[in-house]
Amino acid sequence: MPFPVQRPRRLRLSENIRRIVRETSLSVNDLVYPVFVTHGKRVARPVEAMPGICNYSIDQLLGVLQEVVGLKIPAIMPFGIPAAKDEVGSEAYADDGIIQQAVRAVKKEYPELMVITDLCLCEYTSHGHCGIVEDGCVLNDPTLELLARTAVSHAEAGADMVAPSDMMDGRVGAIRAALDAGGYENIPVMAYSAKYASAYYGPFREAAGSTPRFGDRKAYQMDPANAAEALREVRLDIEEGADIVMVKPALAYMDVIRRVKDACDYPVAAYNVSGEYSMVKAAAANGWVDERRIVLETLTGIKRAGADIIITYHAIDAAKWIKGL
Repeated sequence: MPFPVQRPRRLRLSENIRRIVRETSLSVNDLVYPVFVTHGKRVARPVEAMPGICNYSIDQLLGVLQEVVGLKIPAIMPFGIPAAKDEVGSEAYADDGIIQQAVRAVKKEYPELMVITDLCLCEYTSHGHCGIVEDGCVLNDPTLELLARTAVSHAEAGADMVAPSDMMDGRVGAIRAALDAGGYENIPVMAYSAKYASAYYGPFREAAGSTPRFGDRKAYQMDPANAAEALREVRLDIEEGADIVMVKPALAYMDVIRRVKDACDYPVAAYNVSGEYSMVKAAAANGWVDERRIVLETLTGIKRAGADIIITYHAIDAAKWIKGL
């Protein structure tokens, strides 16, 4: 047989030629590092299900963020572990809440670091659900007021962006209206627009102590089987004023990321969640996978699927590997 005219391997034969024809480039600029912050001093409590991740007190967190800033990771997303929980998640919107204290400290120490605050109430409620509960049901509209109060309190503390993750109907509009009324019209909203009721959140719930005390979150988070519904959720959030939309989790939902990116001309974030992180860590610890290669391959895949922003617990290591450190 004659040799074929087209030989795709010609463009794979050296590292330099692979570099110049590479379609997707992963950058440190794509990364957001999620962190857990708790009350106290000199606390760095390891999360058993998430090797390498700790619950930090603010003083310890500031030390960790020195490396984040040095690597030029542009943003963090802090999650708070409250001193006490109650039925309405009071510490979520308290002036002296753990997130409010952490934001002030971080912005004072590292003013150049973007702080994106999650607005969900589940870490702060005694029942572990993402809103006000009555007779075993999460109430949508009364929850919106608490989410809006939380958003304003975070903005007052110095947050650069807020991110509602509760999946209550109408929450983006309520938050946008409250921010604007409070004089924070320049604070962007990153909406968890397509957040699925996923089994991948398990390690996070250990870290944040946010496992529901009864039932589950399937009545407000999305059914993993649905993709068209994600586009409806994205459209509604954009209509209500979202500046960035998100798909969560990432790895099992790359098709959704692609569909969302194709359907809208807004920035798309994807959350590479705790379960995805922990599976890689467990496999790497057993010598079953090359951690560096699989992390960079996964993050590149998320970027290739259409994500402009990747929230990942791998951010510090990934930034080092991207930089060749």
